[in-house]
Amino acid sequence: MSTSPSRAHRWNLALLLALSFVAQSGWAAETDAPLEPKPDDPFFAKFHPRKAPAPDGLLLQTGDRLAICGDSITEQKMYSRIMETYLTVCVPQLAVTVRQYGWGGETAPGFLARMTNDCLQFKPTLATTCYGMNDHGYRAYEPAIGERYRQAMTAVVDAFKSIGTRVVLGSAGCVGPKVPWAHSPSEDMNLNLCELRNLDIDIARQEGVRFADVFWPMLTAEFTASQKYSPDYALAGRDGVHPGWAGHLVMAYAFLHAMGLDGDLATFTVDWGSGQATASAGHEVRGFSNGALILTSQRYPFCATGDPAQADSIRSGMTLVPFNQDLNRFLLVVKNGSAANYKVTWGPTSRTYSADQLAHGVNLAADFVTNPFSAVFAKVDEAVAAKQNYETKQVKSLFHGEEGRVDMPATVALTEEARAPLAAAITAARVPVTHTITIEPQ
Repeated sequence: MSTSPSRAHRWNLALLLALSFVAQSGWAAETDAPLEPKPDDPFFAKFHPRKAPAPDGLLLQTGDRLAICGDSITEQKMYSRIMETYLTVCVPQLAVTVRQYGWGGETAPGFLARMTNDCLQFKPTLATTCYGMNDHGYRAYEPAIGERYRQAMTAVVDAFKSIGTRVVLGSAGCVGPKVPWAHSPSEDMNLNLCELRNLDIDIARQEGVRFADVFWPMLTAEFTASQKYSPDYALAGRDGVHPGWAGHLVMAYAFLHAMGLDGDLATFTVDWGSGQATASAGHEVRGFSNGALILTSQRYPFCATGDPAQADSIRSGMTLVPFNQDLNRFLLVVKNGSAANYKVTWGPTSRTYSADQLAHGVNLAADFVTNPFSAVFAKVDEAVAAKQNYETKQVKSLFHGEEGRVDMPATVALTEEARAPLAAAITAARVPVTHTITIEPQ
């Protein structure tokens, strides 16, 4: 039986529309999409992480009000604290302020139900989300899990966009080898989380927002750490879900990287031959003589201590992702020197570099764990922690407690009065730092 041209045309048109819908919805065959590179190990054979879109320029704007939203991992106030401290001291010229909205046990639909009351009323101009851990149900992936998550996260993004908020849609992290309350194997759970990550990429593309890849860097970093440090290295945390400081550094890196920050925090250039020195924006050269470079800095490096081999150390996280290379460059460049090597002293620490290393630039933030910024950095970080601790109480205990039920407007006003001095303490703690870099020919 033959088909009339008009009928064939209708079938072709329907097919084209269907294919267009599939492509727009992100439902194209995964095998057709570029994938992230995978470590050469059988463990990764079943994983098919879609290639994450690269950040396109700086998303942050001067005066941004950032909302950091997520479940109990956000409520740990660790990656959110790293992010706020970084934005406060490393890029102070942007004058970004932050609120964190972590809520233990929350899913994407749960945040959707409370976001107007708890978050949107403060009119954030930028928001990060990190859901999926509870949404995945701690079991193998099922299409219903993905569809429920897709609908809720799309609605969350749309709600933010409706008030002009820019969004960084973050994936959940990974789980460790054993989650005490889960009955499914770890591999099944991580494959599920990888599926939700891929959905996040689809949603971000469809909604025109940024994507922060938390899952894949955490899963690969956990593998790297288990080989580099110890098979028992618990990047995803002792319970397999709630990371220590190393895991939270990986998470913070994902979000800050997605914001398009360039990491150029300082460049101090010394021309040894002419005896002249210059500094990049945010720093002032106060003098240079007899190898002593005196500077006053408004911008800090991100300072972190701890054992590089331990999962409870921010410094360890810095060995697993290129945080210092991409986000924390505090460079000293020495040109036209006549000696083969130079000893550089910054604070209590001295290191020796070749003339060639210095000519190319050395990263003081990476090499000097304790430095002249360490003490004042710690004061800012402590102030950030105090404010974020109150924000959990403000939302969970007061907005959603008896006070909020009786009179929400009054509760908001009173808690904002209590929060204001905590926010002001962060600004007061961030003071200019005058420091000396001593350079001695060897």
